[in-house]
Order: sequence, then structure tokens, then C-alpha cells
Amino acid sequence: MTGVAGTTGRWQSLRERIPAPLADAGLVALAALDVWLNLWNETSQGLALAAVACAALVFRRRFPLTVLLLTLPVTLLEDVVVAPLAALFTLAVRSRDRRLLAFCVTLAAIATAVPSPLDVAGAYDRPWTLVYFGYPLATAAAPVLLGQLVQARRDLSRRLVEIEEAKDHERELHAQAVLARERAQLSREMHDVVSHQVSLIAIQAGALQVAAKDTGTVEAARTIRSLSVGTLDELRTMVSLLRASGGDATELTPQPTLADLHRLVETSGIPVELTGELPATVGTPAQRALYRTVQEALTNVRKHAPGAAARVELSHDTDEIGVTVTNAPPTRPSLPLPSARQGLVGLKERADMLHGTFEAGPAADGGYRVRMRLPARQD
Repeated sequence: MTGVAGTTGRWQSLRERIPAPLADAGLVALAALDVWLNLWNETSQGLALAAVACAALVFRRRFPLTVLLLTLPVTLLEDVVVAPLAALFTLAVRSRDRRLLAFCVTLAAIATAVPSPLDVAGAYDRPWTLVYFGYPLATAAAPVLLGQLVQARRDLSRRLVEIEEAKDHERELHAQAVLARERAQLSREMHDVVSHQVSLIAIQAGALQVAAKDTGTVEAARTIRSLSVGTLDELRTMVSLLRASGGDATELTPQPTLADLHRLVETSGIPVELTGELPATVGTPAQRALYRTVQEALTNVRKHAPGAAARVELSHDTDEIGVTVTNAPPTRPSLPLPSARQGLVGLKERADMLHGTFEAGPAADGGYRVRMRLPARQD
């Protein structure tokens, strides 16, 4: 059985590689050769039936049953086998009606075994019709069994594809479930640790703002409290994102845009000059990337260049939009602060995703410069 299945598989693979018109032409030629080799009744009627049987094979894929019925009359006069067997095979590949197939096999065997009334020379064979019926019956059943095997193999291939797709879908659902659990755990950790610490910072800054007498201290405390409250708001949004399952509803809402740059600059706690503007047609992803660039650059200025002033320049032309943040050298020593050193890496990844460029490095005057350039039109 394994050998038969392997042979069927190779035959099926060969049939799939050969173009249908070429296969039909070859089959018609083979049927014509079969008629020519076995033609002994060269009457006009025999030739006409043979021509119809061979030509009908061209339409066997669209009308398999009709083609089979057109190939059977010639078997009453000639010992041809290619045309009716090919029609039987095609019908077996396309039909799932077992009773119809059994009827067609019996009909083909009868047409081959029973002498034609037009065949006077074969009248002496009439007593042997039932004796010889078994051989035509087996001959007609062979292509039907082969066609059913091809059909079963095709169905099995489709089932295997469906099973693989179901397994892939199941694996994807499992991965999403694992990711959802990890995101939920991460959100809990962020809420329990970061939110608590930032809340304490905001409370202490508020108390200092009320108790302090010095104007500079009050302003510093106000800035710290404002930044802490803003951080808590973004943290709550991030926690909501992490607790979501990962669908379309997990998009951060609301997202900062270029319209929020002025507020970002005003609450940065350092002297910042904002120049330039960008067109209102800038896409949301690009606005988000430019905003995060300014945010990260100003954060680094506060951390690594205390007392330094910064300049934020927005620019655009027909091809590109961009932002450049440049800070002067620090005026006092910086305090050691923890850093994961992932901010600039994240900005580079944002620029790459938007097909832009990102640069960060020392400026000519001893300060530091961060620049992001993005295509003016996002496809």
C-alpha cells in the first residue's frame, strides 16, 4: 500500500508540474495513436466515433461525465482503451458519488465486452460475452480506483494544511497568553515600585514648595512636583497598556504630539530655547518620535549637564523634517544617577522604523547634540 501511495504521489506531483493545455494535447495524441494502432474497422462511422472520443478529451476537466459518455461508443467497434480509461480517471478524481462511479465502470465494461450490433464479424463472440466480462470490468475499475486514490491524497493534503494552520494558531494563542501574563506581572511591579517612589517624590516636593521661603527653592520644588505628577500620569497609561492583551486597543492614549513641545520645554527645569516649526501635516508616528527625541535629550541635559542651557530647533523642507537639540557644556559637576543607557538606543530604533536617521554626539563647543531626521512623507 505504501508503494502504491508513493507512486500515486509521484504521479500527482508530475501532473501538477505539467501545464494543463500541454497535458491535454499529449493525451489526445496518445488516444489518437491508440486508435491508429487498433483500427481495423475503417468505416466512416468508426472513424467518426474515434475522432469524437479523442477530441472530447480536451474537455474532460470541465465535463468529465459527458466526455466519458462520448468515449464509450467507439469501444463498440474498436479495441481502444486510452480514451475511455482517461475519461474514467478524470471522473473519479472529480466526483465523490460512489454509485455514479460504479455505474460508469459497469457501463464501460459492458460497452467493451458486448459486441456491437453493427459488428457482424464479431457475432460469433456473443456466447463468450459473460466469460470475457470480468477482464473489461477490472480494466475499467483500475483508473477509477487510481482516481479515487488521487482524490483521497488531495483531501489528505488539504487536511494536513488545515491541521498545521490550526497548530500555528494554537501556538500563537499560547504565546499571546504567556505574553499577557508577563505583561500583567510587569505592570504590577511597575505600579507597586515605581508609582510608590514617584508618589513620595511628588508629596515631598509639594511639602517643600509650601514650606520653602526662597523663591528659587519654591520654583525647583514646583518643577519637581509637576514632573512627578506628569510621570505618574504616563506611568498609569503604561500600566494600562501592559495589562491589555495586545490588540488594537493597546495603543497609548493620549499620545504626545508636537503641540505638547511647548509644555515639555516649560516644565523641563532648564533654560531652553525653542525655534522653528513643523507643518501640521506631519504624521502621528513622526510627531511622537520627534517629541520623544526632545524629551530624552532634555532629560539627559538635566542628568549629565547641570546648569547648561539647551536649544531645540525644528526644521523641515520638501523631503525631510527633523529636530536638533543642542546643549552647552555643564556649569557644575553632575551627580551620579542610575541609567540604563537605553534612551538613545530607543530613539535610533524609532528613526529606523520610520526610515529616518538619528545622530548623537559631542558638539563643537564642548556640549552635546542630538538630531533626528525623518522623511517628510510617511507611506
